[in-house]
Amino acid sequence: MTETWLDRVALVWSASPDRTPSQTVALIDELVAERPPTDARAVFESASARDYAHREAEAEPLYRRALALGIHDPHRARTVIQLAAVLRVLGRPTEAIVVLQDGFADDPDHYLGDAARATLALALADSGDWQAATAVALDALASHLPEYSLSIRASSAALLDTV
Repeated sequence: MTETWLDRVALVWSASPDRTPSQTVALIDELVAERPPTDARAVFESASARDYAHREAEAEPLYRRALALGIHDPHRARTVIQLAAVLRVLGRPTEAIVVLQDGFADDPDHYLGDAARATLALALADSGDWQAATAVALDALASHLPEYSLSIRASSAALLDTV
């Protein structure tokens, strides 16, 4: 049985805890070099490797390029979330907020929506808007509660109404 390119990428990621981040970047770069420069998934993998290695300034333009190339879900959503997280680390929470709001505007019920809202809450907190951050985080949490979700959701909405 022949391993596909995606299988080999998955193998690199699964062994990444046993390697240095720089080694992971080098191995991902070897695989990315096999793909055309317009392969959005390969660009995403390159960005993710740099993000993993705490090379956020290098990851940002690659995430943006993957989006511009039309990366498809589920990796489009991951690209949006990871780009927003990188922007936070780079000290640009306002940009992170815009990226998340735009990235999930067409599908607020996306299966990664709660992850996006958690990242949005962090970006809001970074921007100093603790009230909105709390409201967004509580709203994301509400659907996972065995009881009181309606009450928590109403309370989070009330927090936003007082902003």
